[in-house]
Amino acid sequence: MKKTLIIGAGGVGNVVAFKCAMNVQTFGNITLASRTVSKCDTIATNVKEKTGVTLSTATVDADSVSELVELINTTQADIVINVALPYQDLTIMDACTQTGVDYLDTANYEHPDTAKFEYKEQWAKDQQFKDANIMALLGSGFDPGVTNVFCAYAQKHYFDEIHTIDILDCNAGDHGYPFATNFNPEINLREVSAKGRYWENGSWIETDPMEIKQVWDYPEVGPKDSYLLYHEEMESLIKHIKGLKRIRFFMTFGESYLTHMKCLENVGMLGIKSVEHKGQKIIPMEFLATLLPDPASLGPRTKGKTNIGIFAKGVKDGVEKTVYIYQITDHESCYAEVLSQGVSYTTGVPAMIGAKLMLEGTWQAKGVYNMEQFNPDPFMDELMTQGLPWKVMELDANDTRRVDT
Repeated sequence: MKKTLIIGAGGVGNVVAFKCAMNVQTFGNITLASRTVSKCDTIATNVKEKTGVTLSTATVDADSVSELVELINTTQADIVINVALPYQDLTIMDACTQTGVDYLDTANYEHPDTAKFEYKEQWAKDQQFKDANIMALLGSGFDPGVTNVFCAYAQKHYFDEIHTIDILDCNAGDHGYPFATNFNPEINLREVSAKGRYWENGSWIETDPMEIKQVWDYPEVGPKDSYLLYHEEMESLIKHIKGLKRIRFFMTFGESYLTHMKCLENVGMLGIKSVEHKGQKIIPMEFLATLLPDPASLGPRTKGKTNIGIFAKGVKDGVEKTVYIYQITDHESCYAEVLSQGVSYTTGVPAMIGAKLMLEGTWQAKGVYNMEQFNPDPFMDELMTQGLPWKVMELDANDTRRVDT
């Protein structure tokens, strides 16, 4: 029987634990570990009540390679699913190569002292993983993750070349708070307050935060303001999608969210450098995170839908065409199934699917890989049966759902 180790007990860790238990025939003995074992115990209790599957729990400091190695050896894990903080990717990867265990994460490495994320340091471990005869699958969330697979699926089935891709992320959910983030506040606020970037004709073009906006008509949601951000999946997709000339990423934000964020930025609350406060050193962003609602607590009060997809233009058999592949998730349905809101659900389910394909040998290779490097069809099939059904719209080359630019 396989053995699975999940590291991280936040909103996404909760979903991964539930979905692995629902696929226990693949994942076997499941251990959930976190720095705070009480969080793991709560999830394990809920999983047992809803699925009948018993999870083991453990405590671990994911910043410590030695603690991670000890835990992996104790659990005899066949795979480590990393849904801890992106700051901890490198230590968990090193522990996996020391123990010879496959690795999967949902977001690329971020340095805690630098508001920047990139794959460089994880890609640099490719030979380390090959020498250990194991595999690392990077970014098996939704974006990155499913969006990468959507691109690979479009390339395989609809295009000879894809020339432009817009990745479109809409969360139309309402949690009722004046201001809250749908995943880890530090990660979320660092991401949306950073400079924007997109890739065009072989170069990265930088923009001011929220400088570029378009209004996009999202199926089953409607028109929403969508702002250009930098997002990590673009970094790998420019290497693997044939004929690509431009790729951009857009995410929806309401005016209230942007007003709150700008105010917080103006008074220094988004700072990641320590400041002196009454004789103590504090990091403003970390302090702010303690004041905001825990994203894992938003599930029972969030209503509405998410819509995330790709809008791709290119050529097939010499003819220009446009394809829009997207997935819609309902927050309340997610909570009914796994006690989490839709943003955690859309990240956690793909993490489980990626790990499932690895354990079953469907996606297997030695080294460090991104999602679009594998056959997309098995993953797309799993999405249909695991709770994230998707749709495809084939449009005329000049068709668009953009309302205003």
